[in-house]
Amino acid sequence: MAYLTAGDPAPSRTVELALALERGGADVIELGVPFSDPIADGPVIQRASDRALRAGTTLEHVLDIASEIRAKSEIPLVLFSYLNPLMRYGFSRLSDEAAKRGIDGVLLTDLSVEEAPELVKVLRARNLDCVFLAAPTSTDRRLNLIAQYSSGFVYVVSRTGVTGERDSVAQSVEPLVKRLRQHTELPLAVGFGVSRREHFSEIGRYANAVVVGSAFVRLIEEHAGEADLEQQVERLAAQLTGGVTAP
Repeated sequence: MAYLTAGDPAPSRTVELALALERGGADVIELGVPFSDPIADGPVIQRASDRALRAGTTLEHVLDIASEIRAKSEIPLVLFSYLNPLMRYGFSRLSDEAAKRGIDGVLLTDLSVEEAPELVKVLRARNLDCVFLAAPTSTDRRLNLIAQYSSGFVYVVSRTGVTGERDSVAQSVEPLVKRLRQHTELPLAVGFGVSRREHFSEIGRYANAVVVGSAFVRLIEEHAGEADLEQQVERLAAQLTGGVTAP
């Protein structure tokens, strides 16, 4: 699964960047809604949100981007957002528009699962999946709730802290995956700190998917002004995914 901050470096480029990720081997695209206070994200994605907002990217633009991707591809699309922008837009309205634009699910980074039932009901009425995050600090009670309200897949946060590239996979993630597996048969996707080919091989022993975000976003930041940016993103995706198979 590959994450992009929609609108970075400009709304006009996100569609082709998403398609480049698909050509490079991504199976799912997470479209990040830029937000002024992305508290779960590290500096790389924080800066991407700032650039996207400065470029004028709104939630409506993100929905338009999803429509354009869907017109060219059947790759699953997950809207990755903090709750505030969606509530300000109107959650029922957002759910209607997301379904119309070809989005398959919504990941609400800061939605507490204890407060989720009504919002989950709205999403499922539009045949949209709702993805929740499980963290190393999650209790068994909370893992059970996450399993109960999640659909599509569960996002497994590999470590406490924020997003960002790391040298190694946290030791806490495999025990967390095993605990979560006792509560659900949904696919489990591990993110936060996954950025290297060897991480894929390690995580692939016990989980179904990996989520890569900061590595792609950093590449976009460093080469935003170059004409072959999309080709560079495609090459990085191919380097990471080459030969990977799900367990």
